[in-house]
Parts: sequence; C-alpha cells; structure tokens
Amino acid sequence: MAFFQDPPALGNQFDDDQALRSYLSRALPQDVREAITPSLREMGELAGGTLYRMQREDRLNEPVLTQWDAWGRRVDQIEVTPLWKEAARIAAEHGVVGTAYERKHGQFSRVHQFALAYLFDASTDVYTCPLAMTDGAAKTLAVHGNKALVDRALPRLTSRDAAKAWTSGQWMTERTGGSDVGLTETEAREAGDGSYRLHGTKWFTSATTSQMALTLARPEGNPPGGRGLALFYVEVFDERGRREGILVNRLKDKLGTRKVPTAELTLDGAVATPVAGLTDGIRNIAPMLNITRTWNSIGALAGMRRGVALAQDYARRRVQFGAALSHKPLHVDTLAGLQAELEGALHLTFRAVELLGREEAGEITEDEARLLRLLTPIMKLTTAKQAVAVTSEVMECFGGAGYVEDTGVPRIHRDAQVLPIWEGTTNVLSLDALRAIAKDRSLDLLGEELGRLCGGIGAGRLAPAAAAAMQGFEHARTWLGRNATEDPFAVEAGARRFAMTLGRSLELGLLVRHAAWAQENEGDARPAAAALRFAAHGVDQIRDEPRDLAEALVRGADV
Repeated sequence: MAFFQDPPALGNQFDDDQALRSYLSRALPQDVREAITPSLREMGELAGGTLYRMQREDRLNEPVLTQWDAWGRRVDQIEVTPLWKEAARIAAEHGVVGTAYERKHGQFSRVHQFALAYLFDASTDVYTCPLAMTDGAAKTLAVHGNKALVDRALPRLTSRDAAKAWTSGQWMTERTGGSDVGLTETEAREAGDGSYRLHGTKWFTSATTSQMALTLARPEGNPPGGRGLALFYVEVFDERGRREGILVNRLKDKLGTRKVPTAELTLDGAVATPVAGLTDGIRNIAPMLNITRTWNSIGALAGMRRGVALAQDYARRRVQFGAALSHKPLHVDTLAGLQAELEGALHLTFRAVELLGREEAGEITEDEARLLRLLTPIMKLTTAKQAVAVTSEVMECFGGAGYVEDTGVPRIHRDAQVLPIWEGTTNVLSLDALRAIAKDRSLDLLGEELGRLCGGIGAGRLAPAAAAAMQGFEHARTWLGRNATEDPFAVEAGARRFAMTLGRSLELGLLVRHAAWAQENEGDARPAAAALRFAAHGVDQIRDEPRDLAEALVRGADV
C-alpha cells in the first residue's frame, strides 16, 4: 500500500501545556488557581478542538471589502471570515477582555485574563488584534475618567454578551510615519457642539470593523509635534450602521495576519470627541500602548507554543531512517531548544502581567511601577524576536511539509513576522527602554529583581545558569554606564543589543527561580532543563561595533 503521513494533532491546550500549568501553580494562591482552572481547561479544549478544526477549514478565507452597492452608493462594507465571527462570540462569552475588568481575583485577574488569551490566540488567526486594542481602549478610557465616554463605551468593551460587546480600533499610523506620530497630519476641526470633525488619512488601521476607535489628530491652531496632538474617541458607525465621514480606501495586502482587516482610511468629517483635553495626545494614549504591547507578547507566546506543540506531535508520528523523529537525538535537541526559548518568553511575559495586575489592584509599589515601565518594552521586543526565530525553526522541523501552505505551518511563521513591527519596532522599543532608564533608577531595580531571582541558588546544578543571568545583566549595566559619559552615540548604536541582553538575562533569571521552586515543590526537573538549555543559548549580546565600519557597510563611507 502507498504510504500517507499522519498529520500532527492537538489535544486540550491547557492540559498539554506543562509550562503554563507549572507557572500558575507557583504564581497563584491555591484558591485562585482552583477557581480559574475550569475556564482555562474549557478554553484549552476549544483551542485544540472546535476552534482548531474551524481554523483549518477557514484557511483560504480572507476579509472582503465591498466599496459600492449595486446602485452606486458608497457602502465600504467589510465582511470578516467565519472563524473571526465565531472567535468574536467566544472571546466575549469567555471574558478574554472582560475578565481583567471584572477583577474577581484582584491582582491575579490579569494573569487569568492573559492565560485565557494565550490559549485562545493560536486558533483564531490573530483575532487577538482587535481584542488587544479593545483592552487598551478600555484601560485608556478608565484611566482618563471621561465619565460620558466611560459610561457609553466601557460596559460594551468589557461585556460578556456577544450581542452587545464592542471592539475598538487604534488609528495612529499615517503616511508620515508609524513611530514618529508627532508628524500626524490629521486635523480636528471644531463643530460647535462640543464635538470635532476629523480630516486626514490613516495609512494603516487594524480592526477596521470595530464599533469605535481611539485616534490622534491635531486641533486647528495647535503647534506642530507631539504636544499639539489630541486623543479622540470615534464611533465608527451611525445609527443606520453606516460609516459617517470614514472612507475605506483599501484593505492592505500583507505578508501575514491576513484575517485581520487592516485598512487605509480617509477621514472626511468623522465625528470625534476629545478624551482628555486638546493637547498631549501621545502621552494620553500611552495606557493603550502599554496594554497592546503586552498582548503582542502574548501573541508571541501563543505562536511559539502552537508551533512547538505541532512539531512535537509530528515528531512522534514521523518515522525516518527506522525510528520516529522523537527518538532521533538531533531532532530532540532541536525541539528542546525551541521549548526552552518558549518557556523563557512565558515567564518574562507573565512577570510583566503580574505587575500590571498589581498596578490595577492598587497594590503596586513605586519601585514596581518603575520596573514595569522598563519591562514593558523589553518584554515586547525580546519575545517578538524569539517568536520569529522559533516559528522559523518550527517550519524546518516539518521538512518540506512545513513549507506547504495547506499544512497550516507557514501561517504560524508569517503571522509571527508582524510581532517585532506592530506597536513599536525593536529599534524604537530599545530607545524607549533607554528613556525609561534615564528617567528613573529602573535599571538598578531590574538588577535587584535579578538578585532576588538568582539569590540562594547555591552551588547546585542551577548555579551556572544563575551566574550567567547576573553576568549578562552586569555587563549591560557596566557598558551603559561607561558609554553614557564617554560615547553617547555608542549607546544608541548598541541599544538593541543592550535591551536584548536585559530581556534574555531576566528570562534566564525567571527560569532559574521557577526551576528551583518546581524541584522543591513539584519534584519536577523539567523546568531546570529549560533553564540550563536557555543558558546554553546565551544571554549576553553586548559588544561595541565601530561606527565607521557600520557606516561603510551602509553608506559606503571611507574606512
């Protein structure tokens, strides 16, 4: 008989995720863990079952824009795919956003929410994009306390009723640039009734089917630059369900995230309401960016986890040269390296989530708040780069099948490619981390955090990993201190390597701490294997690259 390869399969994605379950056992009080486990197990079953099957059936579908009806009327209707419609229902009913705002478990509510999002993401083709901006909008409105907007939008953004729940867009990027939003050209003109009308082009807007959006625009007469921008609330549809003053020019043809209806919009009199005054829009939208960057890291975790889960199952099914790949030392070594990277990213992301939860519960200290300010960009840039590398290796684990679209494997990698770009590129976030350090003593706080994580390890098996984490951090701190006074240009040139060293050092420290706990409390040596393997990959990327050589490579300058 002809041979046919069995494809990889998934089980309950909560029950099968040892790293997540072990983390929750350490991080959560027993009563909280027992209370949330049923919801996580239910989401895990959906992610490995119904949603995963629907995702495969929905593979070729993409959103469709209809700009004109049969009689010439401009309608700009966007039809999303069946998977996204089902994902919207499940996300609302399971509280993938709402859980954070119900706060049934106090400071641990964010851990619960993001664990749900982590399980949900990988089977929904980035439906977490509108959820991220919905969460960010809810947080931003709550922080600024505009009562009319809070009363109108917040119950809808956090609702568990799928018929009432809203999602939100975030419209910032223009032709002038995505990172330098101070160049925003959209103008806000006063309408005379307390509202404004927006005029301009938003070059790249995700979640264009959402019921509302937060956006930046410059009120007439305001000065140029970021201080002259204001943050506005826009409801996308009027009472008839039509877009008022909003034209959808086109949907973007992207490498990945192809289910996301990313659009170029022309704002031609869109009705808008100021959220928090008529200046300082960039500062006022910051709460949204901090939330969406956390979601970005959750997406990185989810993509890595899905790829590794499929690759591990495939290794048990694929027989080559007389044995399953799961018994081939080289293939096992490859999979182990991917799992270690995933676990480092998981512990870093959820450490930031823990601090976010403490902040929202009013239990965070000033030092923890400063630490969170530094961890957010470091977490995002580190995990995003890991996701691209891991999902690329995952494709290779399948051989030629990993390069074939209908296996579903290439999509995982293509979707991961957006993560280092969306909500701040790696370079932009590296500079953001430097600004956070310059503003307060957050680098010292990070050192203290690592000291707590690695202290008390002693001379046992984990000692070399703990030492590597501390050495990587200390090298980064020494490098910054020397160059900040001697060569500030070298600081900017090396900012990415500096930030990545901080991120990977902290990931290793967190792995070491968890491994010691797991060995003592669960008798589980697997987390120690993850820490040791991660340490072997290396954390220290600090080095000085001569600028004249870099310029020669890029601009052809004389060496």
